[in-house]
Amino acid sequence: MKSYLISSTKKSSGKTIIATGLCSVLSNIDSLAVFKKGPDYIDPLWLSQASKAKCYNLDFFTMTNSEIRKLYKSASHGKNISIVEGNKGLFDGVSLNGIDSNASLAHLLKLEVILVLDCSGTTRGIAPLLQGYKNFDSKIKYKGIILNNIVSERHESKIINAVNEFTKFKVIGSVHKNKNLSIIEKSLGLEPVFQNTSTRKIIKNISSIIKSSIDIKYFSHKSADAKIKTIPKIVTKHKKYSDLKIGIALDQAFGFYYPDDLDKFKSYGVKIIYFNTLKDKSLPKVDGIFIGGGFPERVADKLYKNSSMIKSISSFINSGMPVYAECGGLMYLCESIKTRTKKFKMTGIIKGNIEMFDKPIGRGYVELMVNEKHPWMDKGDIVKCHEFHYSDIKIKNKVSFYGFKVMRGYGINSKHDGILYKNLVASYSHLRDTAQSRWIENYLNFIYCIKNNETKANI
Repeated sequence: MKSYLISSTKKSSGKTIIATGLCSVLSNIDSLAVFKKGPDYIDPLWLSQASKAKCYNLDFFTMTNSEIRKLYKSASHGKNISIVEGNKGLFDGVSLNGIDSNASLAHLLKLEVILVLDCSGTTRGIAPLLQGYKNFDSKIKYKGIILNNIVSERHESKIINAVNEFTKFKVIGSVHKNKNLSIIEKSLGLEPVFQNTSTRKIIKNISSIIKSSIDIKYFSHKSADAKIKTIPKIVTKHKKYSDLKIGIALDQAFGFYYPDDLDKFKSYGVKIIYFNTLKDKSLPKVDGIFIGGGFPERVADKLYKNSSMIKSISSFINSGMPVYAECGGLMYLCESIKTRTKKFKMTGIIKGNIEMFDKPIGRGYVELMVNEKHPWMDKGDIVKCHEFHYSDIKIKNKVSFYGFKVMRGYGINSKHDGILYKNLVASYSHLRDTAQSRWIENYLNFIYCIKNNETKANI
């Protein structure tokens, strides 16, 4: 199997659009596994759509090295090519020593690096930049470089000559500056596929440009020296939860879910029933629900107009049924969402109002400490997760209980996260089911106990 990390020297260099195009092209000629470094939801959704395969997140903050390797091997089983899109620059990370950088991921998974270079405003200067990258970590194995934002054939010739004369890097692609690509690049980072009606057309356009700009033969698995041993994905059924039905919101408002978390739900034997908050008139018959993140403010008018679904969800929560909501889900359960121009009524379960801002209120990694009132997590546990929200919540009345104390990050108000009401937990933070936080099993156990009139069981 050939394994590649698509990285760059900095963010906004065009690697996402190039990775998306490569995934689309390669998926049509070979079997492909796709990954994204970090906790992001939007890029993986585009990569998944382009590759026609699940895109899994590999994240040093929420996962151990062992978990990263295991997930990577499991998802790559039987594939000929794996593509991992990095985040930010190759050597960027939170830690000064680089243990959580893209380069560290390349070392951990033995990935060949394809470096995407933004060539705007540079020619011969590309050579010392590349020499610096090579010398900074001589153990990185580079497959080659892709030149981006080339303005002319003369510009391209100067850069290629400098690369060939002063470095040992191989130019495997050259993408010329394209206004349409620039617009698409900005769109990819802001708009998830579940809210873009032109997804297929956009990916087709990207694919066409990338196919004509990059020498695809360099990605062929046929030149691999040896096939990496991989392990099959093991699905373990737990009879205890096999009778449970979990409702998950999936539509234009909500679509931010980690695919391995959804795999985990299924591994416990539960039945997932997806529902649409915009079109369905009521909740399906389920034992608990999960409303993930998304951009409900963009379809707030449609959410508001579906009053029967709002009544159904309100009734479900008020009757004491288990509900977990993250970020967009939290916003939906508040009294209203205020955008720049309008204010829309929402479910009203949480007595607070949402206001949208131009800049993020909470962004980045989060550490939470579980409070004693949390209905299905253990007091004192530290949970690593992430948040990314442009909204803030104004609570009308003092909240009696929160599920989490914020140790790092913002959450609801920089001190707390996880509003508790009956058997609802609603937070801005996005949980990830890994060894440091087995939230899915905890939540399922809670649902099981409520369904069977039992007290919280030890798991």
